[in-house]
Amino acid sequence: MPVSRRNFLRGVGATGGAGAMFGAMGALGLAPAASAAENAAFAPPRASDFTLTGRSSRTVLVLGAGIAGLTTAYELGKAGYRVTLLEGRQRPGGRNWTVRGGDTETDLNGETQRVRFAEGQYMNAGPARIPQHHVTLDYCRELGVAIEPFVNQNADALLYYTGDTAVSNTAVKHRTAKADVYGYVSELLSKATNAGALDDELSASDKEALVEFLRDFGDLGNSTGDPAAADLYLGGSGRRGFDVEPGAGLQAGSISPAPALHDVIASGIGREFTFEFGWDQAVMMFQPVGGMDRIAYALEKAVGPGRIRYGAEVTAIRTTPAGGEVDYVDARGATRTAAADFVVNTIPPHIAARIPHNLGPGVTAALGAATPSPTGKIGLEYSRRWWEDDMRIYGGITNTDLDLAHVWYPSSGFHGDRGVVVGYYNYGRQALEYAALPHAQRRKRAVENGAKIHGPVYGQDIASSFSVSWSRTRYSEAGWVDWTSQTGPEYATLLAPQGNVYFAGDHLSHAIAWQHGAMTSARATVTALHQRVMSS
Repeated sequence: MPVSRRNFLRGVGATGGAGAMFGAMGALGLAPAASAAENAAFAPPRASDFTLTGRSSRTVLVLGAGIAGLTTAYELGKAGYRVTLLEGRQRPGGRNWTVRGGDTETDLNGETQRVRFAEGQYMNAGPARIPQHHVTLDYCRELGVAIEPFVNQNADALLYYTGDTAVSNTAVKHRTAKADVYGYVSELLSKATNAGALDDELSASDKEALVEFLRDFGDLGNSTGDPAAADLYLGGSGRRGFDVEPGAGLQAGSISPAPALHDVIASGIGREFTFEFGWDQAVMMFQPVGGMDRIAYALEKAVGPGRIRYGAEVTAIRTTPAGGEVDYVDARGATRTAAADFVVNTIPPHIAARIPHNLGPGVTAALGAATPSPTGKIGLEYSRRWWEDDMRIYGGITNTDLDLAHVWYPSSGFHGDRGVVVGYYNYGRQALEYAALPHAQRRKRAVENGAKIHGPVYGQDIASSFSVSWSRTRYSEAGWVDWTSQTGPEYATLLAPQGNVYFAGDHLSHAIAWQHGAMTSARATVTALHQRVMSS
């Protein structure tokens, strides 16, 4: 009996999955438009796609073995594409870089650092945490990369802001600052509500419910039972933390009085609290056991041996009637040309803009429209975990308006002999100021400022250190890039194939600077390329 195309496709999908159905649709000239595919769940290409259509797989050159390039090669490899990656570095991962003892790095300033961290100690110089909703965790599961919690928010980590209030220029615990900010804001809103300031907005029952919420949220009245204090923040509960902690017998604990309302509000100490509300900044996050580069090396293994040519610096890119060509200088300094049916360029756009190509001035302008964002880190390896021993800080991040910006405590190796603290993680002007310094001066400046927060212990027991300035790191030259607009023509140009050349990377996503962005961009490019092959 005759079989309709709809029933045929339904049967193919039922037996071979979505990838097979896409292949059959391509053979029938029914491949869906890219815009429709953008909203569909990712369906990895499969070898059966080619088997069903009688086609043979194609060849693809991927430029860059960062997370976008590795993901592209991995997903295309599932369908049997013959993929070759060209990578300028001698390792996979790109900005996914875990610094370990024995590593060496020469930056664009010409300074060479040799990492002297003890065995088992490391610093994630690039990405260091993974939100629960990111596809990065799906790849960890698929590739067998073990994960562990990353302490993103810690109530016992510190805040330090300069200024002229009673709260300024002193280290304050997150929990203490939160209690005071939430308490005083609740007091002000409760007073305003009771004074009738919100009568036009709220009914009598709404006002009553709001005030009841504020009393609990801000810890108003401090459970004294005194009606006169019901709408006041007294700051006398354990929410602020204890100077002397509760203990046995008659030791009820003691709490310092809260600063005045003006000092808390004027200090700006609450500016970091909204950070944890960010979509990608939950309290509970994750990291791979042993370092973030476990993901990169797992992808390298899954892509297959011999498919990545390390030390290969791309010097020219061309689309041709038959496919694409790439000139590069190999690890021995020889000039070579590689050709394939397609090219996927994952090189950072501000670097790719300098590479000669025949894709037209619009592509050059589009690549150049991305603005590099400088950032940097320093890892300070201590021979004693004083933040745990002396301050009972187990993981988490201290925030400051000093040029350190953020100080990270390790989320693994608890109660060990050693640990690596990220002594600064800064951006913009602050990162550029550190980038201009040699490592010894970066370390000196970081330790001096860190001691303002933590005291003299911050400069003691430092066994080794390593710093990275991403703006001065070869093949990256930025921590990430920003766009003036992700709806403008430049961004749109790179989303579309230019002849037989495609683009991918976290810069072509709405999760810039995250591995999730690199992976989802790679998936979108793989889908577009595969559908083109299936429909041709």
